[in-house]
This record gives sequence, C-alpha cells and structure tokens, in this order.
Amino acid sequence: MERENENNKPVDLLDVLLDQDNKDPIVLMDESGKQMTFEQVAVIPYEVRKERRLYCVLKPVDHIEGIGDDEAIVFLVDTDDNGNTVIKIEEDEEIAIAVFDKYYDLLEEAQKEAKAKEPAQAAKKAAPKTKGKPAGKK
Repeated sequence: MERENENNKPVDLLDVLLDQDNKDPIVLMDESGKQMTFEQVAVIPYEVRKERRLYCVLKPVDHIEGIGDDEAIVFLVDTDDNGNTVIKIEEDEEIAIAVFDKYYDLLEEAQKEAKAKEPAQAAKKAAPKTKGKPAGKK
C-alpha cells in the first residue's frame, strides 16, 4: 500500500510505519472498499520459525464490529508480488498473542529505563552550576 504525501509523491507504507515522528492516522481499505482509520501503536520485530518478521500493532480509531474500544490488531508487514509494502491481519492467534506479549515486554523495559533516568536527571538539576575552570586548577 502506498500513500501520498503533501507533494503527491508516493510514500511507502514501511517508511510511514517506521517514522517515529509520524502521528498521522493510517487509513486502510477493507474488502468492500470501506476506509478504516487506525492509530499506530507499535512496530515489533518478531521471529517465527527462525524467520524474522515485522509486525505492526494498530488500534482502530473508528468502531469495528468485534473489536473493543481498548483493543488493537496485529498486522504482518509483508511485500506483494510487485515489491510494495503491504500489511495483512495476522490470523494465527498464537503469533498475534506472542507479538502483543513482546510489545508489553518492550513497554515495560522502556518504563523501567525512564524511571532509572529520573533520579540521574533530578541529581543533575540539583547540582550547582559552575563557570570557569574546574576546581583545583589555577
């Protein structure tokens, strides 16, 4: 799936998914041609049967029957026959759950890292600022 940017140039979906600064919703079409809007939650690399794959977790913005307001969907990032990036709903429930588990693990790691940095940042802010030469130098 390709999207167009402001200059009407095609943009590869993989570039959109991997752009950490992108906050725009992702608009997909279902089988009947209806547009569905999603918020990107995460991009997760995951190994399946010794094959590294890339997954994305997207949360529907609009209501989708059978999907709760607090639920998200796991999509496999793949390529079509023409080499274009496409995403497909991961239909293997075990893999989808494993991808969610990895997402939660990464989220927990990030929270621990943020908490570990807090005391160091607080100490840095509390330390007096000095100008000039280091102490002991003349």
